[in-house]
Amino acid sequence: MNMAHREDAPVVRPLTDTDVPTSVDTLARAFADYPFTRHVIAEEGHEERVRRFQEICLTRIGMVYGRVWVADEGRAVAVWSTPDTDPSSAFAEVAPVLGGLTGDRQAAYASAEQAVAPHRPQEPAWFLDTVAVSPEAQGRGLGSAVLVPGIEEAGQAGCPAFLETSSERNVRFYERLGFRVTAAVTLPDGGPRTWCMRKDPC
Repeated sequence: MNMAHREDAPVVRPLTDTDVPTSVDTLARAFADYPFTRHVIAEEGHEERVRRFQEICLTRIGMVYGRVWVADEGRAVAVWSTPDTDPSSAFAEVAPVLGGLTGDRQAAYASAEQAVAPHRPQEPAWFLDTVAVSPEAQGRGLGSAVLVPGIEEAGQAGCPAFLETSSERNVRFYERLGFRVTAAVTLPDGGPRTWCMRKDPC
């Protein structure tokens, strides 16, 4: 699956500070109308709330406690949490901010987390926190390319790679990368169907 040796493959590299503004913009646009974020983040000021939510995920979690790869200067970005470090303190620190961003959807966010939690790996795993490709950069293989380093490093570490998606179209995309559906959960409170997916190390 290693695409690094193909001359026409997209250039994928670890995120740098200069990539952050474009990467946040990429994530914000991708998730502005995503079923899960529509369900758990307040409608009032929704797009700005989503932008801040994604910025926190990128800069306070992924960049500090995980791994982040980009392609095309941040027009494609993948943010992973890894079992190498414990982000609990960071999540505790940002929890009030995230709670504020969910606004009147805070109960829906809590019930969604409760619904999918039993289906998450109990052993050490790489968790795909968020991934996106800018609309103008789609169709060039950047989505797959930016995910490959995390998938490969998880496998080399002997860990499963895990993700959740609320888009059925995304399920087929991830299946092509070797993930399999381990659970399909209809979130409470009128939430969307959400698929848990896992790729075990070879």
